[in-house]
Amino acid sequence: MSIAIPSPYAELLQAKRASYGDPLADSIPTHVTLLPPTEVDDAAMGEVTEHLQAVAEAGHAFPMVLRGTGTFRPVSPVVFVQVSGGLAECEMLERSVRRGPLERELDFYYHPHVTVAHHVPEDALDRAFTDLADFECRFDVTEFHLYEHGADAVWRPAHTFALNRDSHEQSHGGGGQ
Repeated sequence: MSIAIPSPYAELLQAKRASYGDPLADSIPTHVTLLPPTEVDDAAMGEVTEHLQAVAEAGHAFPMVLRGTGTFRPVSPVVFVQVSGGLAECEMLERSVRRGPLERELDFYYHPHVTVAHHVPEDALDRAFTDLADFECRFDVTEFHLYEHGADAVWRPAHTFALNRDSHEQSHGGGGQ
């Protein structure tokens, strides 16, 4: 489960990821993870889909800001663009997703981010960290996606879950007027 980064930012960050030599750049759409890859039995997909629909209906759309870079080094060889706006909303959404049929332990503490370099040499990690240090974009998160890992090793959205827009519109003065 993840939040897709919209165009043109997704393509820009994916091209940057490829430029650093990341072998997964073309296989993974640009995103903020809500639940790491989790194997789900086909028989449980109905229950999972119902759960995610309920999460989306209980959640709400929110503004997101991506700004600057961060890294998980030395623990993990990853450079990422930071979520600086919408962080709390991502954390609440992640907790809601990781319940019921998707309850599981995580290998690492949840930290919303957009990976831009992983499994690349140290100098490429350094370049990614510096190149995108001034990166910034803003957009509204109105949905999240369930992805499937294809036989070709590419992740593709299999289902979209629209977040409730009422709270977001009211907080931005929309309120249906």
